[in-house]
Amino acid sequence: MTVLPDDGLSLAAEFPDATHEQWQRLVEGVLRKSGKEASGEAAEDALSTRLEDGLTTRPLYTAPSDGTVPDTGFPGFAPFVRGGRPEGTTANGWDVRQRLAGTDPQRLNEAALADLENGVTSLWLTVGRGGIPADGLARALDGVYLDLAPIALDAGADYAGAARALLDLFAERSVAPEAVRAFLGADPLGHEARTGEVLDPAAAVELAREAAAGLPGVRALAVDALPYHEAGGSAAEELGLSLATGVAYLRALSAGGLSVDAALGQLEFRYAATADQFLTIAKFRAARRLWARIAEASGAPEAGAQRQHAVTSPVMMTRRDPWVNMLRTTVACMAAGVGGADSVTVLPFDSELGLPDAFARRIARNTSTILLEESHLARVIDPAGGSYYVERLTDELAHAAWEFFRTVEKAGGMAAALRSGLVAERLAATWAERSRKLARRREPITGVSEFPLLSEKPVVREPAPAAPTGGLPRVRRDEAYEALRARSDAHLAATGARPRIFLAALGPAAAHTARATFASNLFQAGGVESVHDPVSVDAETVGAAYAASGADGMAVLCSSDALYEEQAAAVADALRAAGATTVFLAGRPGTAEASVDEYVFAGCDAVAVLSSVLDRMGVPA
Repeated sequence: MTVLPDDGLSLAAEFPDATHEQWQRLVEGVLRKSGKEASGEAAEDALSTRLEDGLTTRPLYTAPSDGTVPDTGFPGFAPFVRGGRPEGTTANGWDVRQRLAGTDPQRLNEAALADLENGVTSLWLTVGRGGIPADGLARALDGVYLDLAPIALDAGADYAGAARALLDLFAERSVAPEAVRAFLGADPLGHEARTGEVLDPAAAVELAREAAAGLPGVRALAVDALPYHEAGGSAAEELGLSLATGVAYLRALSAGGLSVDAALGQLEFRYAATADQFLTIAKFRAARRLWARIAEASGAPEAGAQRQHAVTSPVMMTRRDPWVNMLRTTVACMAAGVGGADSVTVLPFDSELGLPDAFARRIARNTSTILLEESHLARVIDPAGGSYYVERLTDELAHAAWEFFRTVEKAGGMAAALRSGLVAERLAATWAERSRKLARRREPITGVSEFPLLSEKPVVREPAPAAPTGGLPRVRRDEAYEALRARSDAHLAATGARPRIFLAALGPAAAHTARATFASNLFQAGGVESVHDPVSVDAETVGAAYAASGADGMAVLCSSDALYEEQAAAVADALRAAGATTVFLAGRPGTAEASVDEYVFAGCDAVAVLSSVLDRMGVPA
């Protein structure tokens, strides 16, 4: 019997501790009631969720039976799992880094000043192709206190010229070398991943040498993992490729004359933060652990604190119902902050529609402000530390990423892996598997594949500069459904109405509501308007209801299995007599098999079904 100290707060002290095996037996009983027979570990497996990279989320996490856990160290000390600084972000919170998009230096200057006056602590500018010219930096940063607001650059192939223009600007404004704070963003391998264009890293090495010699607040190189995330890569693949890139840069910097310590100090790592909060927390913690291992193997363990810049995932952003993106980026920002990111960029909710407006930028910067100032997320160092789930997920993700990193190194390193096609093939395979889950709505997208709103007014923004192409593809979770909705939009513009399907609901509401709601959501995800009027029909009334619906040759039966057996055949015959060419049934295949043409059910390939429906309705692709 467990005896707790008499502190006045004892609870259930007279009962013995429950064991893991006892919990498993209770799970067995629950599964048995649902018709599944499983025992022990198998019962626990039945409640587990399979993730990418061979990872599994278990339903219950407890201390390891042998009492061992991975050594996470202390905040600010190797292996830096718990953070790169002893104080974490408790002093000032994370760096709120706002991205400024566009090609007009004057407009960017207005946006930058507004952002800095309202909570942003650093600026991230695109320079060169797709951004402002290098000679426009002075105008874009007019009125910005460069000794207070760090500047980060994203200049692609033009990184050397952009970096020189920024450093000259610091000198012109008499900013003392020790007060310069900048991230020059040289990333030759990241640029190659995006465009296929090979860059000589010599200029990046020279920038790093200059920074290391007299600019302690400057980091010359960026290890940007976003190209791999945006190509459909998993968390472990994103981490593994960032390690391979970082190692390639360490080799180049060391060959250029920098010590290992100095070379490590010239890198900033950029990762995507997604709405999967726990996986994001684990990713940032695992990234620090892995990079600490690289530093240790390189002979500089104490210099292995990885500088991290988190960017909310472009892949998760949707073009339909974009307001939901505010919720996604809030969760992602929270996860990045809890995971220990040094800087966080929240992309505006309308960033996939064009140039963000002032309202969207305001919401983006205020997301961090609320989490820092009102939710107090930065008051605790490594708030997720000690969670059995987070610690185990961090450990498993680190091992998966390390294995992929070793694969890339065996292939000759990052440059060789990019040029041989190894990276593209691996990411494409991962995205193909994820696309199947998206198509089957195993990974739901709120407002797109789940609960779409066909009557929503489109959000229109000024077009943004074209993103660089030629290398790895850019994917989006909503792309398959977006293509279907675009077909529906074109049909609406051409005919004045969306394609329609009739919902034939049988029996009382209690019998048909669940499947009618499911069918309505499913077809509307493809831009097909579902007409559910009247609320309930039978063989006598369905013909007239179908004719009045304006449906384009299709109907779907919605009810319980019992009512299907009683009424489906007669109702389907009446629908065909009224002109329906295809009759669906909302339910598992085999129900009323002789009466209907096709089935829709949870887990069916929604994209394939909807594409076929639009084809048969004559909606052009």
